[in-house]
Amino acid sequence: MSALSDVVERVDHKVGDGLERYVRKHHRRRLERLGHRHALEPPRDAGLWAEGDPRPRKGNALEVLIDGERALPAIAATLRAARSHVHIAGWHVTPDFTLVRGEEELGLRDVLAALAERIDVRVLLWAGPPLPVFRPHRSDVREVRDKLRRGTNIRCELDARERTFHCHHEKLVIVDDEVAFVGGIDLTSLSGDRFDGPAHPADGSLGWHDVATRLEGPAVADVAEHFRQRWHEIAGESLSRPGPPRPVGKVELQVVRTVPEKTYGFAPAGRFPHSRVVRPRAEVGRVPRLHREPVPVVRGDR
Repeated sequence: MSALSDVVERVDHKVGDGLERYVRKHHRRRLERLGHRHALEPPRDAGLWAEGDPRPRKGNALEVLIDGERALPAIAATLRAARSHVHIAGWHVTPDFTLVRGEEELGLRDVLAALAERIDVRVLLWAGPPLPVFRPHRSDVREVRDKLRRGTNIRCELDARERTFHCHHEKLVIVDDEVAFVGGIDLTSLSGDRFDGPAHPADGSLGWHDVATRLEGPAVADVAEHFRQRWHEIAGESLSRPGPPRPVGKVELQVVRTVPEKTYGFAPAGRFPHSRVVRPRAEVGRVPRLHREPVPVVRGDR
């Protein structure tokens, strides 16, 4: 069995390396055609920060939350304390996904439905692939949307604007434009439970060791603005843009995002920061995709 595992691992690495090479070549040709070669070859003196907007902001607080066991209850606690609005953008969500476990169990839909009785709750999800080649199928996502809306005041819209073989893979939770969670943990049980802990118990054939960040301070305004821009184009609703939150910490932080060309009116030529900050990734066993979620790049005061 160990010999077979070794063979499978070698094949997996070979396939993964091949996909990485293909994706890199594809995006190199694409970016060169668009006149964004600098995204792949930044100048040597470019430093840590990416070019363009949003610029780095000082005065932030950043908490790194490793694994869903830490991140998901923190998200739930921040959601329940919301005062004015909640905005969520995700690859996929499961309405009955349990954010808090143990004596008190809190499901995502229940938390959002209770909030929506007193404040605005908006959820923006990827609509799924045009053809049912992998999940979530568009019918799956429509069912999620309908379940979130049914009998509640939750606003949920589906974003079908994507390039071929790409998807919206960001995971954002924004509360009152004062706190934002940005990271890799989806609020879904599709393809495995994201409520993972330090012991990493097996969940079928999948492991979900992942991370989220909790942001406070002026940089939250940049995450919130990204959501507002997408929501306006998909839902047709213009949301007000408040000023940046007051400084709350000593971390200098820049929110970096990639936006594909010919997808959104707010960036018709796309946005492509240089590759020292964010680069394409491919995942073995999944369709290659360019990740587009905002990424926090951090430098603390020294």
